Amino acid sequence: MKGLNVTIPYKEQVIPFLDKLSRKAALIGAVNTIKFTKNGKLKGYNTDYYGFKKSLKPLLEPHHKKALILGTGGASKGVAFALDELDIPYTFVSREAKENIIDYNLINATTFDNFQIIINCTPVGTSPNIEACPDLPYEFFTEKHIAYDLIYNPAETQFLKNAKERGAVIKNGYDMLIFQAEKAWKIWNK
Repeated sequence: MKGLNVTIPYKEQVIPFLDKLSRKAALIGAVNTIKFTKNGKLKGYNTDYYGFKKSLKPLLEPHHKKALILGTGGASKGVAFALDELDIPYTFVSREAKENIIDYNLINATTFDNFQIIINCTPVGTSPNIEACPDLPYEFFTEKHIAYDLIYNPAETQFLKNAKERGAVIKNGYDMLIFQAEKAWKIWNK
């Protein structure tokens, strides 16, 4: 074995077990790819940010200026890093408001006017609980919005279905999965 991938909920928790982090993984604060080095050490990388960025970029239009990131776990940190690289300001959303994090109760029509990209980084809606979706006022999605769900099973989550009904451009996490895996493969084989 040359390495492995890490999935939720361990992308942050795995860090203390590693010997070294790539520069970007250290900046992000989450690891989803581990390489076994030749000297038996474990080095952590984050390829999630790369997969997300590469899959979101083709969808972006000039009016897509700000993003809401649903969730504050390890996956959301990679998404935030990618948005930083794309110069797209963002706000985190969680069940509880904290410094620089709003809670779902504050999301309304004005929020949707100000944020054109809504990204689900939570496991809400993952198989087998496919009827579940983040607690949002879906009636405020429009054709000017992108609804992006990191989940890819099911291919169209309830979050995506609800946004699509209002005309939003939707994207699941399958391409992100493929792109991050290709990047991980290159890391393991260099």
